[in-house]
Formats: sequence, structure tokens, C-alpha cells
Amino acid sequence: MAVHVLGLIELEDAAAFEEYRKQVGATVEQYGGRITQRGVRGDVFWNELECRPFSAYVQLEFPTAIDAQRWATSPEYLALVPIRNQAMQLTLFSMLPSA
Repeated sequence: MAVHVLGLIELEDAAAFEEYRKQVGATVEQYGGRITQRGVRGDVFWNELECRPFSAYVQLEFPTAIDAQRWATSPEYLALVPIRNQAMQLTLFSMLPSA
């Protein structure tokens, strides 16, 4: 069953973000995933969990939760973490369908 991964992004360095963005898609594809959506945050209606501010998001899809985990901890993706850390603050999590 497909698993979605959602990233909440607060951009800090546009040039570093473009460098990260050029490379990250290939790492996602290498682990069977794809980027399904990118966008900017709209209205916040409630924030009872006190989520830190973010300005953009990305949604990925992987065939399985194992594929998503393998990607997130892969050497290919971890090599991009220094660029990512310069580019943005990120919260990244998988969303598992309920039974």
C-alpha cells in the first residue's frame, strides 16, 4: 500500500534550496518514490498542537513504508542533509493509512 511522506518547510536560504531541490528528486526516485505535490502554506485554521511556522510543503509517495524509511535514511539522501540544513528548517513524516 502506498505511503505518503509530508515535509513542512521554512525556507532560510533560497540559493541552497535550489541546489537541494535539483538533487533530492533523484534520491526519491532511486527508492521507488515520487514527488506528488509541492506548494505554499495557505490559511491556518487551528494550531492546537503549536506547530512551528512553515511557509511551504512537499508531498512524496513511496510504494511501501519500508521504501520511505530506506529513502529517508539512505546514504544518498543523508549526503544532502548539509545543503538541506542550510536551505531550510524541515519537519518530515510519513502518513500511514488507517486499517
